[in-house]
Amino acid sequence: MRSALDETLVQLVDDDGTPRGTAPKASVHGPDTPLHLAFSCHVEDRDGRLLVTRRALTKATWPGVWTNSFCGHPAPGEPLEDAVRRRARQELGLEITEVSPILPDFRYRATDASGIVENEICPVFRAIANRDPQPSPDEVVEWHWTTADRLRSAVVAAPYAFSPWLRLQLQQLDLAAL
Repeated sequence: MRSALDETLVQLVDDDGTPRGTAPKASVHGPDTPLHLAFSCHVEDRDGRLLVTRRALTKATWPGVWTNSFCGHPAPGEPLEDAVRRRARQELGLEITEVSPILPDFRYRATDASGIVENEICPVFRAIANRDPQPSPDEVVEWHWTTADRLRSAVVAAPYAFSPWLRLQLQQLDLAAL
């Protein structure tokens, strides 16, 4: 029997964000991905540098592209901030502090080269880390601390090297506020 916080389930939502059920994470990402709840997080260090990560080459969607620090899906019934903290530990081996929403209404739909669709209501958070990450190799192949200006310049110069959700988030964020 699955618990209410079974992280293998994702929360399906209506267009207005109202929960409408759950589904196994493995079954929702495909060519007809239903709208579901997710989150993104931008981590910075105490010097104000941003952590960007390169997705593992084994990821089903957008393998090998650079993206924000990490993303994930809250388990049904799991508060978003708790899910962000959990995912930081799982994906990056980090304990994060000062978790706060910066784009609470962000959502996107994108299709990768393999035809898999991401279709998410995806609040974006900011958090602080006090040390370098120790990422899971199943999630992250490379990571780098950078500045907001350098990230902005890199995305403009080579947008194809970055995840579509990061590019969209950067259009909506004042990077100086990260």
